[in-house]
Amino acid sequence: MKYWLMKSEPSCFSIDDLKKVKISPWDGVRNFQARNFMRDEMQVGDLVFFYHSNAKPSAIVGLAKIASKPYPDATAFDPEDDHYDEKSDRDNPTWILVDVEYIKAFKEPLSLQDLKGYKELEGMELLKKGSRLSIQPVSKNHFEFIKSLSE
Repeated sequence: MKYWLMKSEPSCFSIDDLKKVKISPWDGVRNFQARNFMRDEMQVGDLVFFYHSNAKPSAIVGLAKIASKPYPDATAFDPEDDHYDEKSDRDNPTWILVDVEYIKAFKEPLSLQDLKGYKELEGMELLKKGSRLSIQPVSKNHFEFIKSLSE
């Protein structure tokens, strides 16, 4: 099993939105490294921290899991969608997604500012200066520590 952190702006798709729909495609990712994580490394059942970015505060707000194998992101083929990519080819799609399934929302958000204060999280991608990747691997030790903070 692997562990991940997936970012979403709550104004676009929040943990509460995921709670309502239960399972959702993680569409619209247009970063090659993030795409590669979904395409090449994520497995059904992997656990995910749901992170609200560009929020007040930016924070880990819940837990989800990977609910599907990777498949083409249909938004890339829809000219009416904000994530349309005219260069993406249906026979050899550039953009891939996975489905994400809601597990739970945390009682209290774990803010980025607070997380920076824990020496146990040293080296975590989220806490590195300039880190902006929307999908990030999380080590088992970091995952377990953060999960314990949420309980």
